[in-house]
Amino acid sequence: MASARLKYLSLGVLVFQTTSLVLTMRYSRTLQAEGPRYLASSAVVVAEVMKILACVLLVFKEHSYSMRALNSILRQEILHKPVETLKLAIPSGIYTLQNNLLYVALSNLDAATYQVTYQLKILTTALFSVSMLGRRLGVYQWLSLLILMAGVALVQWPSESAAAPEKEARSAGSQFVGVTAVLVACCSSGFAGVYFEKILKESKQSVWVRNIQLGMFGLVFGLFGMLAYDGERVRESGMFQGYNTITWTVVALQALGGLVIAAVIKYADNILKGFATSLSIILSTLISYFLLQDFDPSSVFFLGAVLVITATFLYGYEGKPPANPSRA
Repeated sequence: MASARLKYLSLGVLVFQTTSLVLTMRYSRTLQAEGPRYLASSAVVVAEVMKILACVLLVFKEHSYSMRALNSILRQEILHKPVETLKLAIPSGIYTLQNNLLYVALSNLDAATYQVTYQLKILTTALFSVSMLGRRLGVYQWLSLLILMAGVALVQWPSESAAAPEKEARSAGSQFVGVTAVLVACCSSGFAGVYFEKILKESKQSVWVRNIQLGMFGLVFGLFGMLAYDGERVRESGMFQGYNTITWTVVALQALGGLVIAAVIKYADNILKGFATSLSIILSTLISYFLLQDFDPSSVFFLGAVLVITATFLYGYEGKPPANPSRA
């Protein structure tokens, strides 16, 4: 019962964290402020550092705040098991790419459209779960995935606009970049999530130790990407150029997201995690329309959003899946 409560609590926190992250990230990327805008690659790096520190503190707490025990577990699980540690390099590199793509997407798409389109990761996660974990999906689950695809297609359906041709062309180009970034992120999210789930459930290692390993590689990949893509701007104005309260909020939420997702994967599964995230669509749509005022929903969008949310509940209608014997 305790693990069931923990599962649904972690899913609830994930919905809150996802909605907050999307809205604050969108706001931070469209906010008109003096000076240079913060570097997305820098924010990814700082989020990895925060995640590593948070995981070290959690491992420290797990071992009764003993420095000796902390030092021992980190040496034993990370330094003395290089092969196990190297397994995390693949999902870590993909997660780093995915995190950078999300900044690109939210720089070009409103929060509501991004949220609905990003739910295609449920489809990619389901396909990778079937192929990599040997998981079987029921009739209702496959049907829900078809409804999901139809819903996302409707959300992306072009709507009639009275805007000037030049502005409309710029908007179309921006939306293409945003949608492409989201689609690549969906594929990377599906593979990396299932790969990480497979590693977690095949070992008895602490989920927080695994996240330290994941964060170490993520930090290396993130630094490399930042220097390769934004190296000149970093040398000119520093790594923390354009940072403000909103930026630090985005970074903290992104770091928290990694930990919440790790807990969800441990106590639930990747597909359930994806469908729980879909519930944040409603909040994102309302806040994007009433507060950010960067979104004018059409009837086709609402129909697509309703289909996506319907797919969410249809997946749950299947009932509780049997216990996975490989779960750690």
